Amino acid sequence: MAESALHRLAERAGLVVQWRDYRGNDCTVPDATLRAVLAALGLSCDDEAAAREQFEQLREEPPAPLLTAVAGSTVRLPGMRGPLTLVCEGGVRLSLHANDSSLVALADDCEPGYHQVDDGRSTLRIAVAPAKPYDATAGRRLWGLAAQLYGLRRAGGGGVGDYTALTELAAAAASQGADALCISPVHAPFDAEPRHFSPYAPSSRLFLNAWHVDPSALVGAGACKAMIAELGLAEDLARCDALPLVDWPAVVTARRRLLRGLFDQLRGKRLSGSGGLAQELANFRASGGVALERHARFEALQAHVLAHGGAWHWREWPAPLRDPAGPGVRELAQRLSSEVDFHVFLQWLANHGLAGAQAAAKRGGMRIGLVADLAVGTHDGGSHAWSHRDDLLSGVSVGAPPDELNTQGQAWGLTHFSPRALRAHGFQPFIDMLRAALRHAGGVRIDHILGLNRLWLVPQGAAPHEGCYLRYPLEDLLRLIRLEADRHQALVIGEDLGTVPEGFRERMDEAGVLGLRVLWFERDHGLFSDPSQWSRRAVATTSTHDVASVAGWWQGGDIEWRQRTGQPPSEVEDARVQRAVDRRALWAAFTHTGVAKGPAPSAADDVVDAAIRQVARAPSALAIVPLEDLCAEAEQPNLPGTTTEHPNWRRRSTGPVDKIFDDEAVAARLESLRQERPS
Repeated sequence: MAESALHRLAERAGLVVQWRDYRGNDCTVPDATLRAVLAALGLSCDDEAAAREQFEQLREEPPAPLLTAVAGSTVRLPGMRGPLTLVCEGGVRLSLHANDSSLVALADDCEPGYHQVDDGRSTLRIAVAPAKPYDATAGRRLWGLAAQLYGLRRAGGGGVGDYTALTELAAAAASQGADALCISPVHAPFDAEPRHFSPYAPSSRLFLNAWHVDPSALVGAGACKAMIAELGLAEDLARCDALPLVDWPAVVTARRRLLRGLFDQLRGKRLSGSGGLAQELANFRASGGVALERHARFEALQAHVLAHGGAWHWREWPAPLRDPAGPGVRELAQRLSSEVDFHVFLQWLANHGLAGAQAAAKRGGMRIGLVADLAVGTHDGGSHAWSHRDDLLSGVSVGAPPDELNTQGQAWGLTHFSPRALRAHGFQPFIDMLRAALRHAGGVRIDHILGLNRLWLVPQGAAPHEGCYLRYPLEDLLRLIRLEADRHQALVIGEDLGTVPEGFRERMDEAGVLGLRVLWFERDHGLFSDPSQWSRRAVATTSTHDVASVAGWWQGGDIEWRQRTGQPPSEVEDARVQRAVDRRALWAAFTHTGVAKGPAPSAADDVVDAAIRQVARAPSALAIVPLEDLCAEAEQPNLPGTTTEHPNWRRRSTGPVDKIFDDEAVAARLESLRQERPS
């Protein structure tokens, strides 16, 4: 049978028409799904004639205005012939020669950077990654901790972790010899709607979470206390501080009122005029450019629309407010100029706070410092989608196909970059996102890095299993990561969990990106693998935010939560039976390695101790232990597949950050991380 025009167009646009599911069954994507995803790419086609027309349009599209390459490799420069000049970013000019196939060989010592190639008739931009990726570990075995920022406690924290608590933790961890501190995403949320608080479903990945700003960091504790008294917030903040979970609506409402009061107070004093803080804030605003201005306007507009009974999602706003460059937005933003200024002020404070935490980490001797977490996408109703709608897919959600853990598949309600838009815009949206993540960090963890290769997209209104894969320009994106990591001298970690395509991890390694190896998933024929077999080019860890902590796993707390959230009783019972088998297997692995002795204990603390020693013995470049495991806490930060059924992204640490390392059991576990070596 002849291939349909729709399928030819889909394949040309990067859609995977036929794929194999986790059961090994071959699947063909329904035509309705193909049309929906093509429409999200700007390739609407209701019939075969339209599909043929769009196919020809794709064939005639010009090449990307930015090519990527690696020093020491050969690169094709379309349309360029004869003597060429490479005008390097630093001003150096080099002679190149293209053969009849427009192929050019780059020297091994070609300067990494964003350069221009000139043939006397036209120019072409080229991003050249270094021949050898930057090695942030310098061949050493490093160790560190991971923390959920929102869960950190400190005296006077007001019910949520903030950048001051992070600074204190970074300094304390550095004093213990830690090399890195991985943190939960600090992307900008929806300030006007604190019920949308998941750090992995942000409004924008270009800006920071102002909910973590410490109001006293700028004005001092005395002035902050006076403002709290003036606004009558002391009781609200004390109540939030006493809670075991973050009450996001209450915390954000109180903190916003406090910060707004301080802002209004400062406007007529320290933030006026042309010097000091006023000039610093003005410089920050100027450097943020159009992107910062649009983000601040979005925050002000969304709050205004909601206050007047309007919709939360910008696509349902009045038409004049949907266009960030339109006159309607300019006029309302002018009327709301004080609110816009306030949100610029919040971003300025957030930048100060995060920069201070990284400075404290490095000052204390950390080799890496903070490792930022880059979420896989942004919410379609957020600042980024409103400000840069042409960069992002619309009408589809990022998710996952059916697998053993979720047989119905998943749709996360997130959008992502359009691969067509990335190429058309010279990959600048991706570059800007990387730079934002690395601005105040020594490394970045890329959530679901498999999405650089292909993403599962679910059309709006469709079931998660009715989606399809969309391919992305993996080699270009990995080269840009390689280049930006070199420029920032940064560590890059890729969360490569799940079904990993053949050869993908090798390509990560070539780009200098470390993989992720989690204790629970390192198995061979059902048995837990000896840590000596774990990958060297990876990060070894006991657990992640999406799986059970060691104590919780041993006690079966994650299974109990599944029962509470409605998992069928038969599946819960099967999980309990399997967990009993897995407990025996885990303890056998520990005794085989020599990190534990004797029969399996009933208490979880001994298991936590052994798990940390086990991970520390892996030859991986970096060993990471989450605070939940360091402190032997039973609950996990997030239970995938749930929203309100489980307190996701709300759990707070049991103790303050300045006391964590005083505990004898914690001190012993830290000693294991410092002293254990690969076998």
